Amino acid sequence: QVQLVESGGGLVQPGGSLRLSCASSGGGFYLRNMAWYRQAPGNQREFIAGISSVNVENYPDSVKGRFTTSRDNAKNTVYLQMNSLKPEDTGVYYCRSDYLGSDIYWGQGTQVTVSS
Repeated sequence: QVQLVESGGGLVQPGGSLRLSCASSGGGFYLRNMAWYRQAPGNQREFIAGISSVNVENYPDSVKGRFTTSRDNAKNTVYLQMNSLKPEDTGVYYCRSDYLGSDIYWGQGTQVTVSS
């Protein structure tokens, strides 16, 4: 019912910035919680940013102050602005959509590589 497509990944130097987008199809986007996760080889997928249906943002300490997520309900899109990127930010970034913690959908991911 819900399809998510991430975009905006790529190669960036340490200290640089990227903005990821996640476009959602399917109805009721404005009612859903959106989140970003990332996964590096050998690691578990980790939560990095969330924004609820009422625009409450959550970040773990690892990205707090560097990453910002936002949503545009008119465009059915959530964004992740990443600043001051570090090599340890490298990984595949995934978009997640849920309703009340259930009815979960994932995008296919977009690669972010931070390297000099």
